[in-house]
Order: sequence, then structure tokens, then C-alpha cells
Amino acid sequence: MAHKAGFVNIIGNPNVGKSTLMNVFVGEKLSIITSKSQTTRHRILGIVNGEDFQIVYSDTPGVIKPAYKLQESMLSFSKSALSDADVLLYVTDIYEKSDKNAEFLSMVKQAQVPVLLIINKIDQSTPEQLDELVDMWHNEFPNAEIIPTSAIKSFNTENIFNRILELLPESEPFYPKDALTDKTERFFVQEIIREKILKYYKKEIPYATEIEVEEFKEDAKMIRMRAIIYVERETQKGIIIGHKGIAIKKVGVESRKDLEQFFDKQVHIELFVKVRKDWRNKEDDLRQFGYQN
Repeated sequence: MAHKAGFVNIIGNPNVGKSTLMNVFVGEKLSIITSKSQTTRHRILGIVNGEDFQIVYSDTPGVIKPAYKLQESMLSFSKSALSDADVLLYVTDIYEKSDKNAEFLSMVKQAQVPVLLIINKIDQSTPEQLDELVDMWHNEFPNAEIIPTSAIKSFNTENIFNRILELLPESEPFYPKDALTDKTERFFVQEIIREKILKYYKKEIPYATEIEVEEFKEDAKMIRMRAIIYVERETQKGIIIGHKGIAIKKVGVESRKDLEQFFDKQVHIELFVKVRKDWRNKEDDLRQFGYQN
């Protein structure tokens, strides 16, 4: 049997469940998930290998109108996913209207590759609502294959996987067969810490925050790591640290739990907070943090 391999890019608006779907397909928590929008900032690859196939999934940031340079970079990640896919998964949900971000949707409609339009969160809908949605999307996007699913319940995800496998081109694998992702261990440390900040802080604080792992030392028993949490203003630094350091201690404790599960090893982590003024609008900073080439 010929070997199949290809790139399956997951795109769509914020908070429709792209990262949840990606993690279900990969079987690992590679993309962080919170109820806040703009959780995913990078393109994150998750690689699924079988004896005669390799699927390279790509989770992308939700499509938004950029308000600063960081969001411009995030949008460029999403747009690039339109041009280098073998199969596109356009994810929507039962709450989203078809005219949301119509400009990006029109770009998806022009794609020269198969598009699977995934209607997510159907566990929260009635059969009548779902029938109406399917009809609406058939009229709106006649060239797409429409597949209802519930990523959080893993409902119908196997059918999506099987359809992807049918659509993949014949090809040799693009990555080693034991590869899971293209990201480094330090990247996932940063993402896990950032997830806790998204979870425990409100308003603008999570969006003004970036993480850098300064030290990552591993021996047979333990991984020791030191990470810097960058914010844009002194007032934000005070909020991140909290009264008597209680807030940042909570981030450290909760991050360590997830990191120990992720690495299956004991973890010691130290967190520090520094101000890097207006980093979201500075190209040198964005380049250092991996948002620009």
C-alpha cells in the first residue's frame, strides 16, 4: 500500500474549538485551551503517524482584525495556513453566523484544496438547529464538505480523521516517524505557564504577557527550569505578582503540576516578572519571541 502524507491546517475564528480538535486528533495536549479568545498565538504542528500515513496537523490563531503588531503576526500565521495545506479544516460552531469575518471566509472559499467545514459544539444544539446550520453552510459554502462534531466529546472525530486520510496525497513522510511536533520542550513550558495566566488573570493582563524560558536543565530525576514573565507596564507586574506574591505562587504551583504530567518527571520551576515596555508593538521583541522571522 502506498504511503500517504500531508498537511492538514485547522483555521477559523476565535473560540470555536480549533485547539480542542487538534488535541483530540493528536492524542496529546499540544495547544492550550481556555475560554478566552486569542489563546493560540503561534502555528503549532501536531504529527500523527501510522504505518502507511503521516498527518501533519497545524493549529492556528483565531482570525481577528489586528490592533497591534503581535496580532498582525498572528493573522499572518492564519493566512499562511491557507497556502500550504493539502486539506483545510475550517472550524465554526453552532453559535457563529456565516458573516462573521466574511473577508477571511472568502479567502477560504478560494482555496485550491479540499475543505472540510466542521460545525463544532453540536452537543449544545438541538437536531432542528443543526439541520438549519447545515443548510445555511451548504448554501454559503457549496464546495465544502460539512461535518458536524463535538470536539470536547470526541463525537464524529473518527469520521473526520477517516475522511482526511482519504483526501491525503501519496507521499513520503515529512518528519521522522517518531516525531510529535515541531516545537521545542521550552515552547511547551512557555505555553503551559501562559495558559495559567490566561486562566487566573482578567482583562488585558494575559494579552500583555509573554513567557521566556531562561533555563532548562534536566537530569535523571528532575527538570529544573527558570522562566521570565514579561509584561508591558509596572502596574501589570504588580498584578502578576499579587499581594505578598500569592498570585505568582499560584501560577507556579499550577504550572508545575501540568509540567510534571507533560514531562512525566519531577519539575522545579522558578518564575520572575520583568517589564518590557510595549513589546507587542516592537518588531525586535516579536522576533525574539518567535512571532516574526
